[in-house]
Order: sequence, then structure tokens, then C-alpha cells
Amino acid sequence: MASDKNVAFTLPRGATGFFHPKEGPPLPETDQRKFHAALYAAARGARGRVGETEEHTYPRTFHTATVIDVTGVHFLLCHVHHPWVAFTQERRDWYTEEFVAPPRWAHVFADFGLVVLDRAQLMLPLSAVDTSVLTPDDWREVRSYGITTSGGVLFNAWD
Repeated sequence: MASDKNVAFTLPRGATGFFHPKEGPPLPETDQRKFHAALYAAARGARGRVGETEEHTYPRTFHTATVIDVTGVHFLLCHVHHPWVAFTQERRDWYTEEFVAPPRWAHVFADFGLVVLDRAQLMLPLSAVDTSVLTPDDWREVRSYGITTSGGVLFNAWD
């Protein structure tokens, strides 16, 4: 989709995790120290604790973590190139529609400069997203994996 002022979400360069040196400067990286600080602050705010954390490994575009509180285990994703945090139903290597609404304590991430994406944003159909930065390689992966949502584009493990 071409750039359109009526779209609900705009994908920036690097949203899919693909990078080709001829496309410009290296992609930004989300500060992991900031994410971990926010994670522990959020766990305290939830009166819970941080469970497992795992740094991204190629080809995943995200770090994973869990926060455990009295309501159960909350699975978090943090995009490696953009300061986005999402919540999911389970831990996986890539996502399509498994996103859930952020818990009440998720607002803590904003205090650390991270953006919590809600389920509605992550479930946007690609027709409602400005995808003008996606390359032919990106689109090939989108089609190959049957991705139809913004969250599926952001939190992937395409190779």
C-alpha cells in the first residue's frame, strides 16, 4: 500500500528486520538495558517477578520475556529495531494473531521510552497499514508466510 494519511499505522524502515547495506545506514537498535529496566519496573508494578528473558537470535526480530504475577504468566515481545513492546498468549518464534491486550501495569514501559502496542494495532490488516517502505524481499516473505496483520510483519522470524 502506498503512503496514505488515512492509514492507522505506518511501518518504518526496519520494521521487518531485513536490512541490506545498499538501503542506507544500519537499522536502529532498541536499547536492551532500557527494556530490561522497564521489564523489572513493570514486574514490580504488577507485584510479580520477571521470569524468563531471551535475547533475539537471527532471524527473530524480537526479544522475549515473561512477567509472572497473581493472574499468571504474561509473555512480552520487544522489537529489536524499534522501541515496541507487545503481549502474546504464548512464547513462539514468530506471530500472526496471537497478541493479547496489555495488562494494566504495561504503562510502565512508556516511562522508559518504549511504546506498548495494543492488540488492535497488532491485528490491523495490512490494507490499513502504510507499507510503502516494504521491499520486494519483504513482500515475498509476507506472502510466503501468509502474513495478513501488522503484528505478523513486526514480530517475525523470516529468513
